[in-house]
Formats: sequence, structure tokens, C-alpha cells
Amino acid sequence: MNPIKVGLLGIGTVGGGVWTVLNRNQEEITRRAGRPIAITHVADRNLELARQITGGAARLTDDAYAVVRDPEIDIVVELIGGYTVAKDLVLEAIAHGKHVVTANKALLAVHGNEIFAAAQKKGVMVAFEAAVAGGIPIIKALREGLSANRIQWLAGIINGTTNFILSEMRDKGHGFNAVLHEAQRLGYAEADPTFDIEGIDAAHKATLMASIAFGIPVQFDKAHVEGITRLEATDIQYAEQLGYRIKLLGIAKRRENGVELRVHPTLVPAKRLIANVEGAMNAVLVWGDAVGATLYYGKGAGAEPTASAVIADLVDVTRLSTADPLHRVPHLAFQPDQLSDLPILPMDEVVTAAYLRMHAHDKPGVLAEITRILADLSISIDAMIQREPAEGEDRTDVVILTHVALERDINAAIHKIEALDCIHGRVTRLRMEALNG
Repeated sequence: MNPIKVGLLGIGTVGGGVWTVLNRNQEEITRRAGRPIAITHVADRNLELARQITGGAARLTDDAYAVVRDPEIDIVVELIGGYTVAKDLVLEAIAHGKHVVTANKALLAVHGNEIFAAAQKKGVMVAFEAAVAGGIPIIKALREGLSANRIQWLAGIINGTTNFILSEMRDKGHGFNAVLHEAQRLGYAEADPTFDIEGIDAAHKATLMASIAFGIPVQFDKAHVEGITRLEATDIQYAEQLGYRIKLLGIAKRRENGVELRVHPTLVPAKRLIANVEGAMNAVLVWGDAVGATLYYGKGAGAEPTASAVIADLVDVTRLSTADPLHRVPHLAFQPDQLSDLPILPMDEVVTAAYLRMHAHDKPGVLAEITRILADLSISIDAMIQREPAEGEDRTDVVILTHVALERDINAAIHKIEALDCIHGRVTRLRMEALNG
């Protein structure tokens, strides 16, 4: 049987991994797909690198548009990244009747609705397993494996760079900047780590997972995004004393009046499996009404783990390329005309417990003033720590864990507490999730 012909756009780290794994496991992959899959065209600006990797076994060009317009190509694999050129190339490939496989979470989180609509109209597939959590098959699980379930919520450690930084801060007690520099030295963090440490990368991925889990359009612009740049080692230590670990989580929850979609540092009980995911590893916890909790764990980045997901998509597309488009798995799991208009809730309407740390004068009546403010807003206290002041100091840290409350009430309480004469500086607030269903 004639092979499926693939045009590869970008043969850098992931593209090189795709080339290597596809050739190494060609026999096994062919047995799974039902016919051979061959990368016949490669587009990359660095033709010398492309030549070294391919050994001349593919047609090389520095013109990606020539590949997406080539009538010989069946599937285009987009590994360029970014929002602009990649979008134009993907839409051009779709317009020319090509199926698309991409690892580009940023592109799909921002322009996914347009891209999926174009693919639906043209009768082609856009597969993106590699866009979320590298080699972990979480998209397949959400789209197919859990399709019997009404998914209630999901929470994921979906950025390895930030998880490595938080693990190092906890284990070694170092500050954020020192650990970031170490992460860059080891190659876990980019020279410009903004997308990772500010939570943007995790928000791209959480947006895609939320859309598939709940059957809603892609809405990255409505996600609440906080990174880890303001996190202090002190808070990691206090969390540990209280039986929690701090993780940067992408969270999506179904509520009666809408969907919570948020990324932020989160206190998670240390006894939860996801709280013990360390280093650069990823994990996603999903709660479905029929199955309960399921956890997906593995490498979230790297050449071959990500290549594993790209090639899995190539196998899927190969199997289904001749199928009636109406009988394929929809891009966002639900039929396009059955997507829900359930809104993304503003953060004021999110319900979560809170960790509050404040620097207070060590004198009688301070705790009474703080607890009265919380009580007036119907916020109950779950636990508290107050340390003895250091010698010669008249101020100390007070740490309070609350039960679940509306975000707007927590915000109002923080505003009133910061206005007290006995409080010095800002109140540090982190959110908490039990993740117990």
C-alpha cells in the first residue's frame, strides 16, 4: 500500500525527535496504522541541520508554503510555533485539503475556533495531542476515553519549567530568582522564560483541556492567569508545615452558572498524588462522574516524548483519512453544533479556599480584629499559624487557611485587613484546592 506522505514544518528539537522515532519504529507504526507513514518533505530555515538529520532521505526546502501547497502531501506537521506564520501555514494547508498535526498550543488556544471551523468546512482533521503535556495522552483521554462521563473538573501540572522551579525552592529553600537561573543553566528554562513563569503556557494548555472537557469554544482570553514570579520561599515553607505543597496548576471546573478557568500557584494537600509530582514532570487529574478521579502522569516536554504524541496523531489521521468526516472524533470532543454557551466565570465568582499571610504587630487584639473581618464576610477559618517574633522585633507572620469562599469576599477581606493599623505591608494570598472530588 502506498505510504501516507507527510510534510514536516520545522525540524528542530521536536521535529528531529519525530524524524528519529518515526524511522526507528517504522515497522511497528506501520502495523498500527495499516499503511506506511513517510516524511517526504521537510521545511526549515536551517537547511544544513535538516540535511544532517534526514541524511538526504527527504526533499528539503526553506519555503514552508511550498510544502503545504504540494499536491503530493497528505498530512502537514506544524512544529514552527508562535501565533502568526504558523496560523497562516495551518490555514493554507487546510485550504489545500491537507490534514494537520500540530504541537502548537499557543496557536490553538488563541485561534483554535477559526482553525477548527476551517477544517470542519474542508472535511480535514486537525490533531493536537502533542500540544498539551508532551507525551501524556491527555487529549485522547478527554476526547475519547472519558466520553461516557460528565467531567466535573480537571487540574494539571502542565508546565515542567515551573514545576522544576517549585520543587527546587521547596527542597533547597532557595528564592525564586536563584532557582530560575539554575533552571536556565540546566536547560529546563528558556533564556526568555516569560511564557512559562508567568503561567501563559499553562493557560494555553488549560484552555484546550477545558474546551474538550466541557464542550465549550476555545476562550483563552477569558482565562485567569497568574505565574510564580511573586512566590516566596517563606510561603512554600509555611505550606509544608501545614501539610500542603504549592504547585502551579491549570484548573477548569464546571459550575451551574459557568466554567472556572484559571492558572495560579495553588496549595494542594501533600497526601494527594499530584502534590508529589516533582521536577520537570507533568500530571493531569480529571474527575468524571462515572469514573471518579483519574491521573495522567509523564514527561511533558522533550524531543521524543513530544514526538510520541505527534506520531500517535499521525497514526490516528492515517487510520481515519478515508473515513466520512461526520464519523470522525470532533476536534473538541463534542459535535460542532452541540458546543455549549456556558460562560467562563470572572474570578470574582470563583469559589476556593485561601491561604493568607500577613505581617502583624505582636500585641493583644490583633487576631480578634482579623477574625472579625473574616467573620463579617462569612469566611470561616480552617487553620492558623502565628510565630513568635524574632528577638528585638515587634512584628510576626500570621498565616490563616480559610474554608471555601467566594473570591470577591476574600478580596474584600484582604482589602480591610491591609487597612488595619496593626498590619504591615500587603497580605499574601494563595488559593487552595482539596482535589478530592
